[in-house]
Amino acid sequence: MNTTETIPNDFPFHSKYAEVLGSKMHYVDEGSGDPILFLHGMPTSSYLWRNVIPWVKSSGRCIALDLIGMGQSDQPNISYQVFDHVRYIEAFIEKLGLKNITLVMHGWGSVIGFDYAMRHENNIKGLAFLESHFKFGEEMNHSLPTLHLSSDLRQLKPVHAVERLLRSGTLRPLSRTELNMYLSSFSSARNCQPVLQYMNDLFGGDSSQAVASLIKTYSQKLMHSNLPKLMLYAVPGLNTTMDTVVWARDHINNLKLVDLGEDLHFIPETKPQLLGQHIATWYQSLK
Repeated sequence: MNTTETIPNDFPFHSKYAEVLGSKMHYVDEGSGDPILFLHGMPTSSYLWRNVIPWVKSSGRCIALDLIGMGQSDQPNISYQVFDHVRYIEAFIEKLGLKNITLVMHGWGSVIGFDYAMRHENNIKGLAFLESHFKFGEEMNHSLPTLHLSSDLRQLKPVHAVERLLRSGTLRPLSRTELNMYLSSFSSARNCQPVLQYMNDLFGGDSSQAVASLIKTYSQKLMHSNLPKLMLYAVPGLNTTMDTVVWARDHINNLKLVDLGEDLHFIPETKPQLLGQHIATWYQSLK
């Protein structure tokens, strides 16, 4: 597989919208066959998958959406707790009538996806994940300034704070065009509520106990689930350390591990072709 990649910054897909719980959710829909649903994390959007989908769409129907309140999706007046995202994703899946789904999950999107999968195993074909939250009690690697994002956002510097997180979590320099695509969701402090709530959910805020309970519940089920699983990881990563890789190898059933080499958090921005080829090869092996 090619490891030297040129990273295009354009978004070469036709935008679609689905009416979900009274709001419009933006998504792209490429290819045909069983659905492969791409779930992004914070603070990104479906744009994260723009250079991965071309390597996977010949294998299945690739759907990448913007979480509610992010990207080109509407921004309803809700709290944006992870439970809200779970509700909207479940309604989105029902709206499109998606069956036999393979989930491809990055970062915070994995909390939403793992929870759905462990409650609807009969509607899941496989689970692929990177930089994810699969282990109850795992500690974030704070070598990157993730915690500073929360204080910067609360000081009403949303665009600068999000930009710093994106730059710090990506191994290559992002272009101004790429940064602007992500930053378009965060034009004001109000628009930053999804990311502020994410920080609250993750780092000891009012909702963090409930989120920890959610992760514990699906983590225990995930270990014993017979669903095919693909864990892609890089070193040093952010969420995924070598300790979590070893734990996953020893505790998660029916798991394939793939080492993507050196990278940080936003792996789809650095190794999209390599990532897409590994996902496609694994997906084609599923029955």
